[in-house]
Amino acid sequence: MAKPTPLMEHLLRRAGFGMTPAERDKWARYPYSLAVLALTSFNPAKTDIDNRIGTPGYVGITTRGAFQPDTVINDARQRWLFRMVHTPAPLQEKMALFWHHHFATAYSKIAGIIGNTNATRTMAAKPSTDAGGAKGQIELFRELALGKFRDLLVETAKDVAMLYWLDGRLNTRALPQENYGRELMELFTFGVENYTEPDVYAAARVFTGWNLINTGQRDTPAAYYAFNYNAAQHDTGPKDFSFAIYPNGSRRIEARSAAAGMQDGLDLINALAIHPETARRMARRLWTWFVSETDPPNAAFVDQIANVYLKNDTNMRPVIRAVLLSPHFTNPSRFHQRYAWPVEFVVRAMKEVGHVGFSVDTAIPGTLNMGLQLFEPPDVNGWDLGPAWFSTGGMLARMNFASQLATNQRVALREASRASGGTPESLVGFVVDRLSIPALAPAERAALLDYVRAGGAWTGSDAQLLNKSGGLFHLLTGSGEYQFV
Repeated sequence: MAKPTPLMEHLLRRAGFGMTPAERDKWARYPYSLAVLALTSFNPAKTDIDNRIGTPGYVGITTRGAFQPDTVINDARQRWLFRMVHTPAPLQEKMALFWHHHFATAYSKIAGIIGNTNATRTMAAKPSTDAGGAKGQIELFRELALGKFRDLLVETAKDVAMLYWLDGRLNTRALPQENYGRELMELFTFGVENYTEPDVYAAARVFTGWNLINTGQRDTPAAYYAFNYNAAQHDTGPKDFSFAIYPNGSRRIEARSAAAGMQDGLDLINALAIHPETARRMARRLWTWFVSETDPPNAAFVDQIANVYLKNDTNMRPVIRAVLLSPHFTNPSRFHQRYAWPVEFVVRAMKEVGHVGFSVDTAIPGTLNMGLQLFEPPDVNGWDLGPAWFSTGGMLARMNFASQLATNQRVALREASRASGGTPESLVGFVVDRLSIPALAPAERAALLDYVRAGGAWTGSDAQLLNKSGGLFHLLTGSGEYQFV
């Protein structure tokens, strides 16, 4: 089997979730620049892998009655983990996870308002399978994963989950609701240092009337809450800002009729999307997501990526290509310099160790104990990242998952390692090569060899391989080195 270069392993950890043995063989044959082109060229309409759920050869799911990922949140979490493991477009799922953090929206608040079923639909439903044709927020992130950031801002402003999460459904002419306008500026675009409190109130007035409507009889399968611009609730007066809204430098959105008032929001979103500070802030976020969490963003990198963003009309596809081809990304000193999110850790482990006969449902309590529940960021800021993932309990949960997975896969690992089981050295080499981890120090390799040799002379018997191959995978995937991507 062909072995990918360390650079290719780095690319698939950062722009994906690692590689299965079959994927390693595939990507090892790609020149690096062609691999970047392939990863960033996916067609969102042709990447659906969900019809493979429940079929042999794929990671399993656990059903509690019918599997209903459009309407049951635990099933939705299983479906997303399944996609992360098996997607033919790993960068699409990686960017969906990035946007899930950037536009942090939590299921629990929405469920408290409209119930569990419809809350799940707002977060996870697929139009092709949902009874009412609903499109959940994560499907929006997949669809626009590498599209124009401006378009993503517009669609999230109209997104049902977001309208509940930040109370846009309550934004009326008489009582402008400030939550969404504030977060649009502070978190989603150019940052807290670039706006004033009067801007927040003006932004709230801009989005008055961006509300919701129920499209069917309440509580029926086809019932669904959808975006509705309610002209009668729009504040038609002029809105003044401390920053330019239009290319001519004007800071005022002039008065419009109620019927035309939705354009107010589109004008504000456009101004924020193309603002130079938004470009720079996005570049810094992409540095942390793709390049390094241990080094501060490089000024030259930020300038370059911000320039690509602005020159390409906020289109993220050329932006991400520029990131992945940047010498800062490809520099070996950047390898293993980002802390693995819990879902990155568990998905990468399933891909590299094995997953046949394992259920993604088993990983859900583990990721929660590690500090992350999909569809449940703790607040509008998303999750605390970096070293914050590694509390004592979080690291124990990672070690427990490594043990659980290796134990589940021990028979398959015995068979996979059989050809390399002649000596302790060859067995350790097989396991190390299958996992994308930093090069082992001599003392670390010696400790692994001591582990293999413990218990008697090495013969490579079935019993030894069953015990030691799984044990090596457990030790390495539970190690500190494996917690970095």
